[in-house]
Amino acid sequence: MDSDRLQIIDLPKIADPRGNLSFIQCPEQIPFEIERAYWIYDVPGGRFRTGKAFRRQRQVIIALSGSFDVVAETGSGEKATYSLNRSYNALYLPALTWRELNNFSTNSVALILSSTIYDPADEAPTIDEARGLVGEPARVARADDNPMVNAHQFTTLADCRIVDLPRHVHENGSLSVVENTAEYPFRLRRVFYLYDVPADSERGGHSHFEGQELIVAASGSFDVVLDDGHERRTFTLNRPYQALYIPAGVWREINNFSSGSVCMALTSTVFAETDYCRDYDCFKTLTKTKLPR
Repeated sequence: MDSDRLQIIDLPKIADPRGNLSFIQCPEQIPFEIERAYWIYDVPGGRFRTGKAFRRQRQVIIALSGSFDVVAETGSGEKATYSLNRSYNALYLPALTWRELNNFSTNSVALILSSTIYDPADEAPTIDEARGLVGEPARVARADDNPMVNAHQFTTLADCRIVDLPRHVHENGSLSVVENTAEYPFRLRRVFYLYDVPADSERGGHSHFEGQELIVAASGSFDVVLDDGHERRTFTLNRPYQALYIPAGVWREINNFSSGSVCMALTSTVFAETDYCRDYDCFKTLTKTKLPR
């Protein structure tokens, strides 16, 4: 793709009668590593979010649920309105693109992935400033000194936990965020999400050898059943400002979806089939030496 051009990106849509799945990762879909992910929710219908632009930061915007419009203007003067209403489409915004989000439908959730962690020095808060951005680029915060936690298969349910995410409440919609800082257990490499899920579906049914996950109910609610080979525990997720951390080596199943649910997963690895253990008997064999704490 042309990394300097404002454009719609078609994401993979893996159709399944138990609910569809789409994902986004570098370099397959986007031309940058994901440093920050945040999502906007609880937006009253018809409201708008304040416009902004960044000197260096690039973004993709996805409608996880519902619909909204993005009004974008690039430094070259190109201006267009994009209506986002499909979870398998993303809008790519290069740096120096002014954008506003408006016309939200009820129960919309907007996911925004960024090429940098948040840095106020990189932001242009008015459209006039965005049009006049020149000179030295702003310092861009990164988190390269935050190595991924060394995952191993000898984890137990004691390693799993609910993580309370930042919740920035605003009358035009709340916002929660995960980014590559020391506050979180791993660096983001991939985001995927389940949508159009029938209420009686069950998803998951696997563990990972290396991959770690943060699972969020971006919309609606569902249960996550975790199994470390010795015991099982069920977590109910129903708040977009909470995430369930699942290390490698824990079997997980997802069920009891409410209508309109969107299950989002932020992961430490890009997709690799060799990272999956999909057979429960094999999983039990692997965990025979794992002792409960």
